[in-house]
Parts: sequence; C-alpha cells; structure tokens
Amino acid sequence: MLIKRDKWLQYRILRNASSLAGRLPETQLLKKDTLTKVLLQYQSIVLKPRNGSYGRDIIFIKRNGVRTYRIQNENNVVIMRDTNKVLQWLHKRNKSHGYIVQKRLYLAQIGHKPFDIRIIVQRKKGSSATWNVTGSYAKVAAQGYLVTNVTSRTIPVLEALKLARIEDRSLLVKAEHIALSAAKRLGERYPKLRQVGFDIGIDRKRRIWIIEGNYKPDLRPFRLLKDSSMHRKILWYKKH
Repeated sequence: MLIKRDKWLQYRILRNASSLAGRLPETQLLKKDTLTKVLLQYQSIVLKPRNGSYGRDIIFIKRNGVRTYRIQNENNVVIMRDTNKVLQWLHKRNKSHGYIVQKRLYLAQIGHKPFDIRIIVQRKKGSSATWNVTGSYAKVAAQGYLVTNVTSRTIPVLEALKLARIEDRSLLVKAEHIALSAAKRLGERYPKLRQVGFDIGIDRKRRIWIIEGNYKPDLRPFRLLKDSSMHRKILWYKKH
C-alpha cells in the first residue's frame, strides 16, 4: 500500500488503537462550521496542512475577545475580526488539500521557548521485523516561534528535560514506548514502512502527546549531537 503523507489519515489510523487515542490532541478536518465551533470551545487552536512538512504553514489562532483573533504563522502575527475572513485567508494559502484543526498543546519550555522530542523508530526489512528506537533529540523553538521546526538548537533529550526543570527521566522511556506503539500501528497499515520520526510533546502538566509521525524524517540534526552513535545506528537500519 502506498504510504501517504496525510495528517488526517494518520490521525485516524492512530486513533483507532485504544492505547494511543488518549495520546493524540483532539483533531478535526477544517470546515467553516468546524472553525467557528472549535474557536468557541477552545481559546487557542492550531491548524496544519494535511500534506504539510517541515512545519510549513502551521498556523496558531487565539481568540482574543468577541470575534477577534490573533493569528500567528512562523513569527508573523495578524489580527482578524471575522471567521469568514480567516477561512478565506487560509484557503488562499492552501487551496489543494486543506487543513486539520487541533486544540493547541502548551508544551514544556526551555528559557521561555517550547520544545518537543524527535524519536526515530525503525525496523529491518520485512513486515514481521521488530520496531526499535534508534535515536532521539530535543528541538527547541527559535525566538518568537511557536513551532520547533524552526529551531534555536538541537540537544540530547535528557539535557532538555533537565533544562526544563523536569526531573522525571522516566518520561523519555514512556515517550519511546508510545512512539514504538504508534510505529507498530502505522506499520500494520503500511507493511513496507520501515522508519518513522515521531514528534512527541510533553505539556506543562508533564503529559506526553503524539504531535505527528514523519515518514521521511530529516536525519541531519543527529550529526550535530556530540554522540554520533545514534546517527550510525539509524544509517545501519536504513541499509538492513
């Protein structure tokens, strides 16, 4: 089966696994009535292109008052006063595949900048092969950004937890376990899938969330880490 880059499809595949459903932010397809309803329900939401990658065109919308919305894309901010105008603006940006809309996660921070964790999960050739965590690092958002795809730095996860004053080292073990379960679920749908780079978030209440899985994760950040063993392990799995 063709491995399709579609955030809405991926959400539905993962949501159907009972052990993962509670780890996914509430997600809906963006429609006119959806946006109005979700903005009444939550003060802050995030919109992502269904076929997006590298964090492009991720949009945060915050309800500032009665029909006044603060919209942030990368480090650009605009104020709009009508949901119809917001929808028109979104349609111009992404006419083809549309958006998913999610309740915003308030991620743990390092120096007032949100961070998340990239966990690489791989398996050797053959659909019966066992999934393994082969690497991880933390991505800290650049100044003025809400997404970590524009990073100020890449650091080891345990160092990030320490800098964020999260003393619970077992959170990394839990995050890896969740990533493995998610990879197994996606692998059942896509037998030829051999690697997934999961973005895992830890919110301010120390709860772990699956932000999304990337089927062609960028491996270059592993070269920036002092410990090169993860990069070597990832490359080995890619060959085998």
